[in-house]
Amino acid sequence: MTSRQNRTRDRAERGIPEATVARLPVYLRALHALQDRGVATVSSEELATAAGVNSAKLRKDLSHLGSYGTRGVGYEVEYLVYQISRELGLTQDWVVAIIGVGNLGRALAGYGGFASRGFRVAGLLDADESVIGQEISGMTVEHIDRLEEIIAERGVSIVVIATPAAAAQTVCDRVVAAGVTSVLNFAPVVLTVPEGVDVRKVDLSIELQILAFHEQRKAGGPDGYDPMAGGVSGNGSASGYVEAVEA
Repeated sequence: MTSRQNRTRDRAERGIPEATVARLPVYLRALHALQDRGVATVSSEELATAAGVNSAKLRKDLSHLGSYGTRGVGYEVEYLVYQISRELGLTQDWVVAIIGVGNLGRALAGYGGFASRGFRVAGLLDADESVIGQEISGMTVEHIDRLEEIIAERGVSIVVIATPAAAAQTVCDRVVAAGVTSVLNFAPVVLTVPEGVDVRKVDLSIELQILAFHEQRKAGGPDGYDPMAGGVSGNGSASGYVEAVEA
């Protein structure tokens, strides 16, 4: 059993909810910002505000890590960074390969935040012969035909898929068959994976559509829709629109 699988099992045995796990990186980002400002201790209220959650939820989340803070003092920033980093597995080096080096893949390859957070990009792969051999952010783009070889030789733990939608599932199948169980998917498609494989999907268009919904809701719903009259009007109500959508 790998160290990552051990941590997953230990977390499950301790009963840490997945919702808490999803918020830990947000807390860590806020703590790093405090460190950059030279802040040594932080109250639960201050950290909760920085992370965008309520303080009761934050205290409950951190209690799963065995961290309760000190009354009247708060949490030691440096120690809390260590606790969360350890829980997330960031106290060791994680090797990442990026598949697909179009505009998005190139941007990800050049992102400096990976190395500072414990992730080392060790491979850039593509199927386009015109980009094979190019130097991007100090790395040479390699052919996708070498995917399995690169995963094995370099100890790749996480694969980022930034390919077109049509190629994503085939790439994912190869990645999983090669033994990788963690995939970050930027392709606009839902990937099918076997049990035990974790896929996180990042879809900017969906996030924009959700924001568009809220903007429309604040403006009173779709133009011309009057839920009270059941016909066409110039000033439909936001609450009526939401009720219609939920129905």
